Amino acid sequence: MLTLIINIRELLQIRDAKVLKVSGAEMAQLPSIKNAYLLIENDLIKDFGLMENCPKHDTAKVIDARGKTVLPAWCDSHTHIVYAGNRSQEFVDRINGLTYEQIAERGGGILNSAAKLQQTSEDELFMESKARLEEVMRLGTGAVEIKSGYGLTPANEIKMLRVIKRLKDNYPIAIKATFLGAHAYPTEFKNNHQGYIDQIINEMIPRIAQENLAQYIDAFCESGYFSTEETEQILQAGQKHGLIPKIHVNQFNVIGGVALGVQYNALSVDHLELVSDNDIEALKNSNTMPVALPSCSYFLSIPYTPARKMLQAGLPLALATDFNPGSTPSGNMNFVVATACIKMKMTPEEAINAATLNGAYAMGISKTHGSITVGKKANLIITQPIPSFYQLPYAFGSNLIDQIILNGKVFA
Repeated sequence: MLTLIINIRELLQIRDAKVLKVSGAEMAQLPSIKNAYLLIENDLIKDFGLMENCPKHDTAKVIDARGKTVLPAWCDSHTHIVYAGNRSQEFVDRINGLTYEQIAERGGGILNSAAKLQQTSEDELFMESKARLEEVMRLGTGAVEIKSGYGLTPANEIKMLRVIKRLKDNYPIAIKATFLGAHAYPTEFKNNHQGYIDQIINEMIPRIAQENLAQYIDAFCESGYFSTEETEQILQAGQKHGLIPKIHVNQFNVIGGVALGVQYNALSVDHLELVSDNDIEALKNSNTMPVALPSCSYFLSIPYTPARKMLQAGLPLALATDFNPGSTPSGNMNFVVATACIKMKMTPEEAINAATLNGAYAMGISKTHGSITVGKKANLIITQPIPSFYQLPYAFGSNLIDQIILNGKVFA
């Protein structure tokens, strides 16, 4: 099946297949073609170029994108979409002065979500989660990483990962699964950390690997959660079973998690609301992608990742939503891009690079997603008629998407 998009006002993020991420000053460059066409064959990008060179295909379905911008679908490399219920009461608690940490200390936070999830059947959890997935797809997300971490028991972590697999099997969107059993300590292990870590290592990880339910392993490396030493045990065990590390680090404190991630060749280190000079040095010349979550900073009123400092040091940066019930109940990547521009002082070019190509890299899929490249998946956003792609972050409260194409087909 052929689909031909014609009269594209501007075709963004055109890349050679060898470019799998961009760093530092490179992030300010967003290659594009004005007055362009793009040809899709089945689910792949087959060709693109200037409209004056547009080939004729009598059998192709034609989409006229006059006045519109076309860019790769967003690649959201950090979400917790699979959860039960909500935590709206905690939202009000924070308005009334409680901190995220104080809410957690009194049984809220992650433990609150875990209690709700443990009481929810797999089918109910799937139905709740698929509604969220469909929402983010309509908002332009074409690839998403989803974490477990609200189960906190072997049976319920497995339940979450099975739901993620069902989503992957039923929707035309790239989905990567991450095992985050080390998200918090269950109440019964509050004073026996090693007991829970042993359960993760000896029960959960082998079963997850055997059933091929996850590609990555994660831990919340943070004061009051998992120390660097505890995180290291979990990453080592995951690697022995073929799980690639990703780590939550530096959300509230700098405790050495970034260097640990680099040491274990983590695919990404995520949050980074606080970044030290030592963290930047650790990330230089590494294969690890730093990931910022600006809508989490917005929702919790905590610092934003120091993007300018990191880019000036020559680092790459990805953007993701952190979609979860407690600190970011939104999977809107358009808002993430706008917030990165407004609050982190990233240019629109940098933010779009971070939300497409670098986001794909942080999920391990930049060979197939994240740019307009011949042979990559035809996962695209077609905007409404806009004067410039700058309009996307500028008009932060507007949905400027006209059509979404996933795996070469229009997603309704």
